[in-house]
Amino acid sequence: MVDVMIKKVVSHLEEGFLSLLLVSMTLLVFVEVVARFGFNSGIHWAQEATLLMAAWFVLFGASYGVKVGAHIGVDVFVKMLPANTHRFFTLLAIVLCLIYCGLFVYGSWIYLSKMKMIGIEMEDIPIPKWIPMSILVIGFVLLIVRFLQLGWKVVIGQADGFHFADEAEESMEIAKDLQDTALGDPENKDSNKDKGDKS
Repeated sequence: MVDVMIKKVVSHLEEGFLSLLLVSMTLLVFVEVVARFGFNSGIHWAQEATLLMAAWFVLFGASYGVKVGAHIGVDVFVKMLPANTHRFFTLLAIVLCLIYCGLFVYGSWIYLSKMKMIGIEMEDIPIPKWIPMSILVIGFVLLIVRFLQLGWKVVIGQADGFHFADEAEESMEIAKDLQDTALGDPENKDSNKDKGDKS
């Protein structure tokens, strides 16, 4: 019971943080546009702040996307393979993702360490550059955690894949819906053509 409550709280915190970033970016850009074109003024740090929030949104949101299966993937090749091999290839893909994220964490840590040692500040915002850039490490560490969670679910049989957003399948469903309507129904097209010939 407690574990379920903790998971719900963490999930809501993630969603709330992403929503806050998105709303903040939108409002900041709106205010900057109004100030610049309406009052011939502006906020000198707005662009830099927007870029930083966008980076946090993308890198933080990437791990959340793995959690909810929102990433788009191409799994046509895997689906062509025997069903009993799907788990192996899923685990192989997860291992490759973990290696990729691990390399980024390592490189980002070295980069941030040098930035902290040098003491470089942001161009428009008077804070050390390594602080906002720490999302490089945070984001990829969160991705590692999500991939480890997914890998464990695959191992124990609670999941059989990434459960990507299937763009191809959605496109096929849209095409089928169009065929079921007058716009895409060949019979309706023929009947409309016959009516036009008679007139």
